[in-house]
Amino acid sequence: MTDPTAASAPTPPEVGRSAEEQLPNRQTPFSAPFRAFIPEGWAPYPADLPDPLPATGHAPARRAALSAQFAGDRLVIPAGELSVRSNDTDYRFRPHSAFAHLTGLGTDREPGAVLVLEPTDSGHDATLYFKPRAPRTDPEFYADARYGEMWVGQRESLAEMQALTGLDCAPISQLGEALAKNAGSTRVLIVADADAQLTATLNGQRTALGLGAEAASDEQLAVALSELRLVKDAFEIEQMRIACDVTADGFEAVVAALPEAVWRGRGERWVEGVFGLHARHAGNAVGYDTIAASGDHANTLHWIRNDGDLRPGDLLLLDAGVELDSLYTADITRTLPVGGRFTPAQRRVYDAVLAAQQAGIAAARPGATFADVHAAAIRVIAQHLHDWGLLPVDVETSLNPETGGHHRRWMVHGTSHHLGIDVHDCALARQQHYREGTLQPGMVITVEPGLYFKSSDLLVPEELRGIGVRIEDDVLITETGCEILSARLPRTADDVEAWMARMLF
Repeated sequence: MTDPTAASAPTPPEVGRSAEEQLPNRQTPFSAPFRAFIPEGWAPYPADLPDPLPATGHAPARRAALSAQFAGDRLVIPAGELSVRSNDTDYRFRPHSAFAHLTGLGTDREPGAVLVLEPTDSGHDATLYFKPRAPRTDPEFYADARYGEMWVGQRESLAEMQALTGLDCAPISQLGEALAKNAGSTRVLIVADADAQLTATLNGQRTALGLGAEAASDEQLAVALSELRLVKDAFEIEQMRIACDVTADGFEAVVAALPEAVWRGRGERWVEGVFGLHARHAGNAVGYDTIAASGDHANTLHWIRNDGDLRPGDLLLLDAGVELDSLYTADITRTLPVGGRFTPAQRRVYDAVLAAQQAGIAAARPGATFADVHAAAIRVIAQHLHDWGLLPVDVETSLNPETGGHHRRWMVHGTSHHLGIDVHDCALARQQHYREGTLQPGMVITVEPGLYFKSSDLLVPEELRGIGVRIEDDVLITETGCEILSARLPRTADDVEAWMARMLF
């Protein structure tokens, strides 16, 4: 990897020290002849403006819905900042989900940018503040490892960014002046990696207005931004369909690679790599760290170490999703027999989980509550555990949270979560709108029951120990019921075996 310190522009000299003495220890200064030569002989930038981003036509309605909730308040939504991975290397940037949702900017756009909704008599005017590209005569062009065209590629001009987003755009250097104007209420989306200078500016403004630096109004904005995504618009639903479809491609690639994963050893890592390659090629990246859990590892719910072997007699629990360039992600789990055939014990557990999932999907309909999906699925789980002699109480006692919960030993997690631009979307929504909320057409949720019998669990029959099964699909609530967006991947044990046979044998 190239060394950014080798090309950073020299810093202004400090009193008592020469410019050379203040250079970082690996930095090479630029000569005057070089600085005169480097801007010469470049082709002009394209004269034509780019086409709008796919989400640009839908973002204004989202901003209008937010505006209606906060009349008279200035709203500040940062994209977030680059986060240091080590020394002078950063993690790959992903904008804050609320910023992406309101601007249409996905992938790795746009570190340091800030969306400001300024109140007017009729609503809000939106302005995107970002760092436009500098002219090639500016040292930034060749010497700035963060913004320089030679380092990070050609950035947009103000006009180009406006064409992409449909937003009025201004240089980020003007943000402080813009925020200093007017004395109305300002609500800020607090982003963990937000620019410290922005935070200082806003806190100074709030101090002048007699407001606390962490006003409750900020939390209200964060909640509103999260709840704004509970019901998806047509663009979002289409993105979810595409995400599920390309994720199915990734699962098929994994199945085709299983023999090599077994042969190479450390097969979980091979599976993770195969899916990650596909996700990076077909979309932006994986939507979350892939769970590639073989054998007893499947009983660790968030197993992301992925360093175990794959063995022909074991199951592979693959929980993975492709995140598109728009940042919408699928979240699908299939539990697959590594050798292509379930053993009788594995099939017994698998069929129980499938029955629970089918009950949960049947309960996912408009007018039902979010909790109804879990209640339907977990009842089936508890009944199977009781029938197998594992519950020390009857089903009703176990299902009563005041007297039981014994079934949770073998399925401790919930059955569903909202899904969209985040894998656990709308996470800041209020309980009355989420866990206690009513399902509405346009909502996208997962249905993912499981059974997990750890190898060390002595209450479980020996033939079931070490078996972990989860089946997860992404479900769109419709006007009449629900649609399984991930239905392309098989779910019954027979269909899974037949599907795998086409690629393995």
